[in-house]
Amino acid sequence: MLPRTPAEALEFFSRLSPSSIKLGLERVEAALEALGHPERRFPALHVAGTNGKGSTCAFASAALHAAGHRVGLYTSPHLVRVNERIRVDGVEISDECLGQRILEVLERHPEAATSLTYFEFGTVVAFWHFAREAVDVAVVEVGLGGRLDATRACVPLVTAITPVSFDHMEYLGNTLGAIAAEKAGILKPGVPVVLSRQEPEALEVLERLARESQAPVLLEGRDFHLGPRPGGGLAYEGSGLSLEGLFPSLRGEHQWQNAAVALAALEQLSARGVRVPPEALRTGLAGARWPGRLEELGGSPPVLLDGAHNPAGVGVLLEGLRSLYPGRRVHCVFGVVADKDRGPMLRALLPACSSVHLTPLDTPRSLSPESYLDEARALCENAYSYPSLDAALAGARARAAPSDVLLCTGSLFLVGSVRAKWGGNLGALHQHS
Repeated sequence: MLPRTPAEALEFFSRLSPSSIKLGLERVEAALEALGHPERRFPALHVAGTNGKGSTCAFASAALHAAGHRVGLYTSPHLVRVNERIRVDGVEISDECLGQRILEVLERHPEAATSLTYFEFGTVVAFWHFAREAVDVAVVEVGLGGRLDATRACVPLVTAITPVSFDHMEYLGNTLGAIAAEKAGILKPGVPVVLSRQEPEALEVLERLARESQAPVLLEGRDFHLGPRPGGGLAYEGSGLSLEGLFPSLRGEHQWQNAAVALAALEQLSARGVRVPPEALRTGLAGARWPGRLEELGGSPPVLLDGAHNPAGVGVLLEGLRSLYPGRRVHCVFGVVADKDRGPMLRALLPACSSVHLTPLDTPRSLSPESYLDEARALCENAYSYPSLDAALAGARARAAPSDVLLCTGSLFLVGSVRAKWGGNLGALHQHS
């Protein structure tokens, strides 16, 4: 039986399996057609890539909001609540409104109850919500890949692709070229694509497919650049815009690249009628928020959250540790899902840690800590496994001096659990531990 109240609708949605993946657009397109094509009622900035998509979206949506636009933002996965995925002007959709939107979708397309996956259903609800809220523009993050991702139903004025690296190989392919080809599925004829710097194998594929799609390319380092200035702050040079004195809010030099891609995409949106003046660009970069990425909760020792969940993400995390916490010992609480290629992540991260504390994750996909404890101990002799996150955190804190760093990483599930448990309140964290 279909839900009849917003509360029942939320319960229905929560019962869909978040880990169910069915690539393909036909189910989403049928649902959107039944809804009268809400995705055509607002232009979009569509962002794909392996790492940095969410941060790029956060920078872009903050600047669009600072420019006075009504902005929809659709991202995934969420850290604590599914409501995080759907925002208007930075505000998460409420439970009541989300339940109501789910009901409205099911009333108009009852087949959605059985035909759509969790991600597909969420995408349809997001587009329906943005249309009902009359957003001026939506910033839409690709969920998986690009070519067959549900978000490809949006109507972009501009697309962007952040760095392509290895992740989700069981769906996207085992070479950078194959993965890049999937990401390039968001390209549209005549719609400019902003590309971050890429590995040569990925760049060759992206540029070739852009030519075939007749999508104009703007490439970081060639057509736009963001870098430090001797007097402080960063400076941006784009195709028709120069800006100095920029201070991105998100930590780590890798965020300069995400900010550069966002600025170049916003420059292209401005040229297509969604105006973002320079002061709004400056305000957006300085005010963007994106939790769980080199996010310090404070305290003594400080707790650092980072959602690194693939080798490229771990590389960025290590660079951040070296620049932000030089010479400080790191005690790592680590959890990973079973379907990740954990080997390269462990080999890069664990030798840099003074101790490692393996925890299960709050998902059926969690890898048992005991199953890879020997693997971890070969890389860091002070490696331990625990039956719960609470126990792993307590173990890490017991070994950490006030001047050390307590790092939680390996999965966004882990980051979300830490944030949900203590809501960023380190006093509570210390009491629980």
